[in-house]
Amino acid sequence: MESRKSQILVGLFVFSALLALIVLGLKASNLNQYAGKKTYKISASFNNIGGLKIHSAVKVGGVVVGRVEEIDLDKKSLTPKITMFINQKYDNFSSETSAAILTAGLLGEQYISLTPGGNDEILKSGDEIADTQSAIILEDLIGKFLFSKDSPPSM
Repeated sequence: MESRKSQILVGLFVFSALLALIVLGLKASNLNQYAGKKTYKISASFNNIGGLKIHSAVKVGGVVVGRVEEIDLDKKSLTPKITMFINQKYDNFSSETSAAILTAGLLGEQYISLTPGGNDEILKSGDEIADTQSAIILEDLIGKFLFSKDSPPSM
C-alpha cells in the first residue's frame, strides 16, 4: 500500500515538473504572445536574411510588435521574401516604413527592426515594405578584414 502511494506521488511530481517546463519554455520563447490576438500580414524582400528564422521577433524601438510567419524564395527575383504578422494594435505604419535585419548583441538572435516613415498612407494587410536592409553576415566582415588588399601605411 505504501509503495503504491509513493509511486502515485512521484508520478504527480514528474507530471507537474514537465508541465512547469512546458510553461517556462512557452514564456521564454514568447510564441504564445499573439495567440488569439488579431493580426495583419505584411511582407518584405531582402538580398540576404542571414540566420533569421520563423517566429523571430519584429520590433520597433525594442518593442515586439509581431513575428516572422513565413520565409520563402521569390521565384521571379530569387530573393528571400519574409511574411510578418503584426499585432492589429499596431496598425498605423506608413507606407514609407523601412525594415532591417539586425542582431541582438554580437552573436545573438536575429530579428526584423521596423523604422516608421512619415507618409500619411498606411500599410494594409498584404502590402509589402519596399525599403529593406539585409542582414550583416559576420563571416563576410571578418573575411573582408583579413583578406583586404589594402597595404599598411608606409612610414
